[in-house]
Amino acid sequence: MQCFVVWSDEIEGRLDCFFYQPIFVELEKKIRKLTSKTLGDYIISISGGATPEKDEPEKYYTESSENGVPFLRVQNVTEEGLNLEDCKYINLDTHNGMLKRSQVKEGYLITKITGVGRMAVSSVAPKGFEGNINQHLVAIKTDSYQTSEVLATFLNSDIGERLAFRRSTGGTRPALDYKALKTIPIVLKPEIVQIMQSAYNKKKQKEAEARRLLDSIDGYVLDELGIKLPEVEDKMCFVVKSEEVQNNRADAYYYQPKFEEVEKALRKGKYDLVNFATLITDLKNGVEIRKYADEGYRYLRVTDLGKFGIIDNDPRFVSVEEVPNKIKLKDNSFLISRSGSLGLVSVNEEKIKGAILSSHIFKVDLNTDKILPKYLEAFFRSTLGQIQFFRNNNGGIVPEISQSALKSLSVVMPPLEIQNKIAEEVKRRISEAERLKAEASKIIEEAKKKVEKMILED
Repeated sequence: MQCFVVWSDEIEGRLDCFFYQPIFVELEKKIRKLTSKTLGDYIISISGGATPEKDEPEKYYTESSENGVPFLRVQNVTEEGLNLEDCKYINLDTHNGMLKRSQVKEGYLITKITGVGRMAVSSVAPKGFEGNINQHLVAIKTDSYQTSEVLATFLNSDIGERLAFRRSTGGTRPALDYKALKTIPIVLKPEIVQIMQSAYNKKKQKEAEARRLLDSIDGYVLDELGIKLPEVEDKMCFVVKSEEVQNNRADAYYYQPKFEEVEKALRKGKYDLVNFATLITDLKNGVEIRKYADEGYRYLRVTDLGKFGIIDNDPRFVSVEEVPNKIKLKDNSFLISRSGSLGLVSVNEEKIKGAILSSHIFKVDLNTDKILPKYLEAFFRSTLGQIQFFRNNNGGIVPEISQSALKSLSVVMPPLEIQNKIAEEVKRRISEAERLKAEASKIIEEAKKKVEKMILED
C-alpha cells in the first residue's frame, strides 16, 4: 500500500487518490517548468466518431476502398502510424452523411481516448488520406502536418502516456474526455520526430528480416523431404465415387480434389509415409478448469500455443491437486490444439513442468526411437501438416479434430539423422528470428529513452 499526503492547495479539481500519485505529480511539475502549452493550444478543431448499427451492416459498410473509406478503430492507430491491414470500410453515404463530423483528412492527429492499454496512442493521417473514426478515437485538426507529427511523437512517448494516463477515468476501462485531453501539457520539440521515425524504420527492417526467416521454414522442410506441392485451389464442382468415401466422412469439403493432390505429392517424396497412430505411445485430452488462481499449476490453453512455441504472456494458474499425473506436462510432451485454433503444435523441451492442459489440447507421448519430437513439430507446422489438420476437422463452426482423425494423419519418416538435421535448422531459423525481433524492440526502447531525455532538457 502506498501512502502520501495531498495538501488542499494542491487540489486541481479531481478528488481521487489516483490523480495525485507522486509519480504523476513529480512528472507534471518537471514538465510544467518546461512549458506552459497544453494540447488544447494546438487544436483547431476536434471531433469524436461513432460506430454505425451492426444490425444492418450492408447499409453502412463496404468491402474495400474502391467504393468507401477506411473506418479506423483503436487497433488501426499505432505509435508507428496507421495500420490498415485489418481495417473496416464504410460507404461514402455514411462517410458524408451520418459520420460527416468525424471525417479524417491528411495531417489530422488521430488519438485513442478509451480502452485498455496505453492512453492517448496517436497517429497522423498520411498524405492523401481520407477516412473516418469510431467512438474510441478523436480526430484533431492542427495548423500543419508537421505539428501533428510532433504532437503524436510526444503523446506516444512514455512521458506523454503517463501524463495522459493520469487524466484518465473509468476504472477497468479508462477514458479521456475532451477537457482532460486538452489539458495534457506539451513540450513541442520537432527533433524528436526524426529520432522515432528512424527507430521505427530500423525496427521494420529487423521485423521484415525475421518474417523472411520464418516464412522460409516451410520451403526448407519441403525441400529436405523431397516434396513439391502442386498449386491447389477449392473447386465448386467435382465428383466423388462411392468407393472413394472413407473415414465415414460424407461432407464435400473433405473430398476437395486439392487434398488428393497433396496426398499424391506426399507419396512422391523421398521418404516413407506412416500413420501418426504408429508413432503414438499415449494420447490424452486435457481437462476443463474455469477457476484460476494466483499461483499453482500453470494452466495451458490453446491461446498459449503460439505458431512457433509456447507463449509466456498472460499465463494462467490453477490450484488443483486431484488432477491425474498422466495429463500433467513433462519434458518433451508433444502438444496439439484440438479445437479452435486448429493445428497449433509445440514440444515442451523443459520449458514448463507439471502444467495442466485445457480440454482443447491433446498431450501426446511419442515413440522417440522412431521419431524426434522437434522434427514432428516442424513437420506438423509445415503446409504438409496444416493441410491435413484442416481436412480432418469436424466441419463445424468451431474447427475440431477427434483422436481417431488425428491418428489417421500421414507423417513423412526420414531417417533419424535427417530428422535431426531438419529440427536443428528449423530451431536455428526460429532463434535467429527471435533475436532480430528482440533487437527491433531494443531499438525502440533506446530511442524512447533518448526522446524522454530530450523532452526533459531545459
